[in-house]
Amino acid sequence: MCVAFTARADEGMWLLPYLQKMNIQKMQEYGCRLSAEDIYSVNNSSLKDAIVIFGGGCTGEIVSKEGLLFTNHHCGFDAIQSLSSVEHDYLKNGFWAMSNAEELPAPGLEVRFIRQIIDVTADLVGNIPATASQQEFEKMLDKNRQAVLKDLKKKYQKEDSIEISVESFFGGNQYFAFVKEVFTDVRLVGTPPSSIGKFGGDTDNWMWPRHTGDFSVFRVYANKDNKPAAYSPENRPYQAEKYLRVSLAGYDEQDFGMIMGFPGSTQRYMTSYEIDRMLEVENPQRISIRGERQKIWMDDMLASDKVRIQYASKYARSSNYWKNSIGMSRGIEKLGVKARKQELEQSFQAWAGENTLPEERMQNALSLIKESVEGNLPAFASAQYIMEALYGSVEIIRPARMVEGYKSALQAKKKKAMPKEEIVARVKDFYKDFNLDTDHKMAKRMFALTKENCKELPEVFGEVIEKQFGGDVEAYVNDLYARSAFTSEEKALAALEGEESLENDPAVVLGKSVVAKLKALQEVQTENAAKFREGHRLYIKGLMQQQPDKAWASDANFTIRLTYGRILPYSPADGIRYNYYTTLKGVMEKENPENPTEFTVPARLKELYKARDFGSYANTDGELPVAFLIDCDITGGNSGSPVLNADGDLIGLAFDGNWEAMSGDVAFEPEVQRTIAVDVRYVLFVIDKFGGAGWLLNEMELR
Repeated sequence: MCVAFTARADEGMWLLPYLQKMNIQKMQEYGCRLSAEDIYSVNNSSLKDAIVIFGGGCTGEIVSKEGLLFTNHHCGFDAIQSLSSVEHDYLKNGFWAMSNAEELPAPGLEVRFIRQIIDVTADLVGNIPATASQQEFEKMLDKNRQAVLKDLKKKYQKEDSIEISVESFFGGNQYFAFVKEVFTDVRLVGTPPSSIGKFGGDTDNWMWPRHTGDFSVFRVYANKDNKPAAYSPENRPYQAEKYLRVSLAGYDEQDFGMIMGFPGSTQRYMTSYEIDRMLEVENPQRISIRGERQKIWMDDMLASDKVRIQYASKYARSSNYWKNSIGMSRGIEKLGVKARKQELEQSFQAWAGENTLPEERMQNALSLIKESVEGNLPAFASAQYIMEALYGSVEIIRPARMVEGYKSALQAKKKKAMPKEEIVARVKDFYKDFNLDTDHKMAKRMFALTKENCKELPEVFGEVIEKQFGGDVEAYVNDLYARSAFTSEEKALAALEGEESLENDPAVVLGKSVVAKLKALQEVQTENAAKFREGHRLYIKGLMQQQPDKAWASDANFTIRLTYGRILPYSPADGIRYNYYTTLKGVMEKENPENPTEFTVPARLKELYKARDFGSYANTDGELPVAFLIDCDITGGNSGSPVLNADGDLIGLAFDGNWEAMSGDVAFEPEVQRTIAVDVRYVLFVIDKFGGAGWLLNEMELR
């Protein structure tokens, strides 16, 4: 069904409890054939119950009664990498279980269902006077939060598998509680090879046209009572009360679509002062440091299959946000976001001066934010540099901190010291993905960069590098890796068992110095941070009072949201118009033997394309669709989110945004902002025709 309309895309990651009040009428005008109750119901099963938090930062959806789950390939990447080895290289070759018995347990992977959403705003802030200072506000809020959590846990937390959190919205002006059920037995069912799941690599990341089969398949398992349980061979596939139907019907331009998922973080209420910090300090530092980090990793990954597997997931995480930061800065500058923010701020300040009382302090909101951002800038810059270049790049710090911290806790006879077997497991897990030579190279480069560019340095730079090594960073790093007990798993475990003190181990000294400086820089920022929280809360509260008829959407905070729009092409520049979908033909056209890490096409995929063996997954023109565009409002965390049609059927999986709208986390750009999704028909084609795992389709409800 094609629904033509001229309204621009709707900005907003909408809270499900307010769909009836705020959104459903417009959604139905756009072509949605569902009711608000179909999407979110307090008392009955609804689409919400098929959407899950996958792992620590993605979305997944249940697509069969048997707990089968779809998410993105890059969301399952950590689990796939962890299960891979040189002998079983699932990253390179893919994996397809041909029965439940062949599905692979993924240790540490968890899936969370949202069981209840409760508005607790009145309980948390209802008794706090509008004239309360920020200190008074936070003191009363904390007391109220503890009381609310206590009551919620008493009512809902009947089993250990239930989690309850209270989350802030609109800068602390609204609060919701979320009751989550956590399943810990999650198994890998299928994944395409990286040549499909990551086709295009860094070059195509955030870009359109896109030809990436960014999906992976998992299954949730439960005990005999269909309840969460630790992994056991006796567990059985989770019996889902609600799962998504899967559509083979496709879509047309202008069709209605919606996305449900867990967007991670947006900053739509960011001020011009924060934009200055982002453009002048935060993004340039991240781009510079990660660019250097990734070059070192990539050189070693290309030289060794073992290192490639060890660092694949680390590299992917680093490079994704690196390119995001490049695009974010570009978009903010190109689209004039700062000027628009300044215009809004001027309007707000004039309104606050005429319409609010001095004791409400809304007139001070922007000045509080400005004072906080500018006052904290030197400490913020140094803290970020140390986190990125040292704590986030020099990996030998991690096992040193783990082992020394454990031994210190034992010596101090702390009751909460972690069990020894857990420390041993963590140490082994760390060294599985650690290469000594790579880390040694990384440390040399990162210490040199930090010494050159960071104004507030950890004490180790003065007391050790300067005094003991005459400022010679390379000599210090060589000594660090020559003398430390943490250069290998065997040495680290021996240090754990030994009785000798580790306080003089150079990696321990380094770790303590880095952490001490980060804590000191955090303390410097504490007072100004309180100013920011107050200014941010009052600014958002005032904006909502200034424009009471506007439908306001809260910033993303990794809670379940819905966004809706239509399937559309876009024009990124004069004379250029992008189609709204891509096909397998484009995969073949992009093959590049000179760039085999990003643009390799598997032989089997070529065979299927040449034979036009697309089965029932082709569109009406006989093409095999790969990806498509929809103008929904998403961000990180939405990765893996289902794209649903007007009937709530699955048509794709969201996996990216587009380069021209990388400023979207700060300012929504309705003319160019697009979600990039992998077409579910391509997903099914790869599972069935390419992977030979057609048995999985038998348990889905295809339409």
